[in-house]
Amino acid sequence: MRKWTVSIVGAGKIGSMIAELLKASPNYSVIVVDAEFANLAPFQQAGFKVAQADASDAEALARTLKGSDAVVSAAPFFLTPSIAKAAKLAGAHYFDLTEDVAATEAVRDMARDSDTAFMPQCGLAPGFVGIAGASLARQFDSLDTLSLRVGALPLYPTNALKYNLTWSTDGLINEYCHPCDVIEGGERIKAAPLEGLELFGLDGVEYECFNTSGGLGTLTETLQGKARKLSYRTIRYPGHRDIVKMLLQDLRLETRRDLMREIFETALPRTDQDVVLIYCTATGWVDGEFREKSFVNKSLATEVNGKTWGAIQITTAAGVTGVMELMRMGKLPTKGFVRQEDVNLDDFLNTEFGRYYGKGDLTRLDSAA
Repeated sequence: MRKWTVSIVGAGKIGSMIAELLKASPNYSVIVVDAEFANLAPFQQAGFKVAQADASDAEALARTLKGSDAVVSAAPFFLTPSIAKAAKLAGAHYFDLTEDVAATEAVRDMARDSDTAFMPQCGLAPGFVGIAGASLARQFDSLDTLSLRVGALPLYPTNALKYNLTWSTDGLINEYCHPCDVIEGGERIKAAPLEGLELFGLDGVEYECFNTSGGLGTLTETLQGKARKLSYRTIRYPGHRDIVKMLLQDLRLETRRDLMREIFETALPRTDQDVVLIYCTATGWVDGEFREKSFVNKSLATEVNGKTWGAIQITTAAGVTGVMELMRMGKLPTKGFVRQEDVNLDDFLNTEFGRYYGKGDLTRLDSAA
């Protein structure tokens, strides 16, 4: 199979992780693209090819991307439509990590008459959790409920929120504020964010989870009429939801997201000592018997190319590089809009990147077949 040239747009933490994973593979060459040369300098010093381009200018960016087999957007969600358009103009396959519903709809529109593949929402959630959830759903003759829960948490919580920044602050606030796609009674509806609070325990630790937007990707479309109930909830330590709800709703900071971002980035330190939890549960009928099946994954930081990376970086970057590898291998469509539920879970986990979800003693993968 031919080696691919991949352009990564966005030289931040996740862009860095994607670049490192691809660098460790003999099947890819990497170009890192960013608007600021200061962001590109460390990549250039590390031996990567770099290119300076403004992602908000699709036509100019397309000239930079020309010759790439694939483009990965690791930029903020509001740049997604511009980067996707540039990839289409350049004739490259397109992948991104966005949880933003409107941005994904823009990507879907571009895919309708495209000669290349457009696969948004390829990170952790949406992304890998959709692959795992769809795999669970396929194990039932008749599906009743599917509950997907994902959290990126500090290993050692110390503040009242029991939270540290491990991901995009804008993306975090976005998913706390927007309506959530769910299935209730077999029909797709919108649910309020921060509602649907549940408490559960795993490995002797207590957690809470609640509605947030974007995590289901296109699963509500795929399972409408097939599942009675489908939900996605973000996992946090108990008490987090109530504080966030007070800030966003009672103090009305949902109308001042710039101020909310400033508060989070000033008060909450970043950490690479994190844990990513995936806890999916499905119920339904198998051979006339009502059954329950679960998929559980727990990931910690691990080492890539001699450097330790946080669990959220590893799992997010492995999500997009894993599906990219399946497309390169001819196991996914290479034209039009591609969904996470088009991916076979076992195929994904057996790629050189998907293996990071079950690597060594730092992660644990349990699947009920």
